Amino acid sequence: PHLAALVLARGGSKGIPLKNIKLLAGVPLIGWVLRAAIDAGVFHSIWVSTDHDEIEKVAKQFGAQVHRRSPEVSQDSSTSLEAITEFLNHHHEVDIVGNIQATSPCLHPSDLIKVADMIQKEGFDSVFSVVRRHQFRWSEVKKGENKMTEPQNLNPAKRYRRQDWPGELYENGSFYFAKRHLIEKGYLQGGKMAYYEMRAEHSVDIDIDIDWPIAEQRVLSFGYFGKEPLKEVKLLVCSIDGCLTNGRIYVTEDHKEMVSYDYRDIVGIDLLKKRGIQVRLISDRDCSKTLSAMQLGCVAKVSVTNKLQVLKDWQEDMGLSWKEVAYLGNEESDVECLKQAGMSAVPADACAAAQKAAGYICKSRGGCGAVREFAEHIFLLLEKVNSARKQ
Repeated sequence: PHLAALVLARGGSKGIPLKNIKLLAGVPLIGWVLRAAIDAGVFHSIWVSTDHDEIEKVAKQFGAQVHRRSPEVSQDSSTSLEAITEFLNHHHEVDIVGNIQATSPCLHPSDLIKVADMIQKEGFDSVFSVVRRHQFRWSEVKKGENKMTEPQNLNPAKRYRRQDWPGELYENGSFYFAKRHLIEKGYLQGGKMAYYEMRAEHSVDIDIDIDWPIAEQRVLSFGYFGKEPLKEVKLLVCSIDGCLTNGRIYVTEDHKEMVSYDYRDIVGIDLLKKRGIQVRLISDRDCSKTLSAMQLGCVAKVSVTNKLQVLKDWQEDMGLSWKEVAYLGNEESDVECLKQAGMSAVPADACAAAQKAAGYICKSRGGCGAVREFAEHIFLLLEKVNSARKQ
């Protein structure tokens, strides 16, 4: 049977405009679940249902196919079931739909693999995700009612200790898998039905109970970053023009060049060095005099015609794997380096080709703190590496 992953990503949002492609920890929100779905390797096809051109563009960048949903199922009042039914009406080859929520960025491939087995091998008609919570519930007393609240799942005289109470299962909204015949009857949950319990730290739902800064911290700690395990970064290579500087060149009357840079970026370079990470600089043009004046104390290569070859030479000379190399670039000449490096980033104003190739898109523009921001991102991921080692 054809198992399709389907992510519903409408362009409209009452809360955050174009939330589905807003950057979360440097990756478009929808990118986190698409990465998990692709790496799970259990889907015959992976789709994004959307009504918006920009969401379609991002979906295709991450390797998904796109179903353009109709205006009738793109309203604020439209339900997920309506959008899924429309998708099935256009894709008769699909037998099972794994509806994955774009707002669950801590989803891991291992969860999707197990659920696919429950549907395909164990014969369940529908499987949905839940999380275990240890929360005591009380009855609601509406304003003006003259009555007392009542306990719903506890005896106040004998309150459970957390470790003595198994808790309760709640839907966490990460995914809903269902067979075609069930959906065509108007159900996402039914038939031979089962739940799949996810780990609490992976149950992040931005729509319901978490805001963006907290979500970014959760994703950096518990998100899925790809098949290869993260390694400690040993080398950061930074393009000079447009990353360390804002890319502008000022020329005086006596033909001298001047550029500007942000002191925060210099601090970022110093912090990287203190953590034992080498920082090297690279440029298409000859800016040796500018580098000399900046006194950064970094190895630099200028007038470079093939940045990737220089990057490979440095990587081999230092005896590093690509996972230990980070790269910050902003132009088309940086694209191959961004693809090759284990960790890559671009400033917010980088060209489209560079943004597509990068793993992280900074909020800061080139020459305005992008180096410092990427350094902070590297430090957060290093904490994740160290935490994994301890476990």
